Amino acid sequence: MNTSVQPRKTVIQPTLARLPPLTSLRAFVATARHLNFIRAAEELHVTSAAVGQQIRLLEDYLGQSLFHRARGQLQLTPAGLALVPGLTAAFDAVLSAMTQFVTSDHEQPIRVSVAPSFASKWLIPRLDALRRAAPGLQILVDASTQLTDLDAGDADCVIRYGSGAYSGLAVDYLLSEAVLPVCSPEFADRYGLWKGAEAIEGVPLLHEEGAEHDHSCPDWHSWLRAEGLSYRLSQGGFHLNQSSLVLDAAMAGQGLGLGKIRLAEAEIRSGRLVSPFGAPQPVSFSYFFATTQHKARLMRVDLFRNWLLTEARASQTIDAIAMRSIRPALGMIAAE
Repeated sequence: MNTSVQPRKTVIQPTLARLPPLTSLRAFVATARHLNFIRAAEELHVTSAAVGQQIRLLEDYLGQSLFHRARGQLQLTPAGLALVPGLTAAFDAVLSAMTQFVTSDHEQPIRVSVAPSFASKWLIPRLDALRRAAPGLQILVDASTQLTDLDAGDADCVIRYGSGAYSGLAVDYLLSEAVLPVCSPEFADRYGLWKGAEAIEGVPLLHEEGAEHDHSCPDWHSWLRAEGLSYRLSQGGFHLNQSSLVLDAAMAGQGLGLGKIRLAEAEIRSGRLVSPFGAPQPVSFSYFFATTQHKARLMRVDLFRNWLLTEARASQTIDAIAMRSIRPALGMIAAE
């Protein structure tokens, strides 16, 4: 009589380090629900061959078959039937947790730090389009030129006018910029500015200074030099610390300003601002969107970023905007 004792089979208890691949478990749950490799693949956005491969990996891990074919129909084996309820409940719990997180994240306001002029002249007029593109997305616009520490939570993201060299951040290019002489149509008529740049002598000028001004942006002296002109500039006019204030003063008939074209687009389109002479002079700085690598993965930040990029791509070119700013005086047209 054989009295030898059969060795007990060693059972390896699953741990987080020893779980089968999540991809295999997901493929099993989808296939068990549909009992069809093709429909499971469609749900997971992969090929049916990939689903079959993941099922075989899981069966190898478990040492048991999970499906068999009977009369051409895919069916669960007893081992597969035993595995379905627990894994289905686990994935349902994961989906529920992710849905709650995404919903709560979407409902939190996104705080955007942006220079005052870009906020008032470009971003704010487009917020209704953002509301239509991302219903329910709340936005807090922090219009400031102060340095922003994204890591410290000062904001979720920023829109900046600069070189784009923002080390350690996720950065997207938005728009280029250029400047053009602008004023109200009435101001151009009053000072005879339609005659050309020579009419600039003695005209009240608007000058941009402060945090929103950059060294790549020409002032009146450098703008005239780039145009090959040399005229005596008026000592009158105003010095303003924001780009938007230059445009507002120009619309109010207070002087001739070098306006940033992107910011002046709405006023140019409406005819409140015109350019009586000169061509756009590009500047080195551009507009950029930036956020941390971590916050770039937040749904509310990603929604806002994608909307921004879409709006920027849909924007007219600088030359197209500038062409709309040219409006000869009616009297000159009649004289011709």
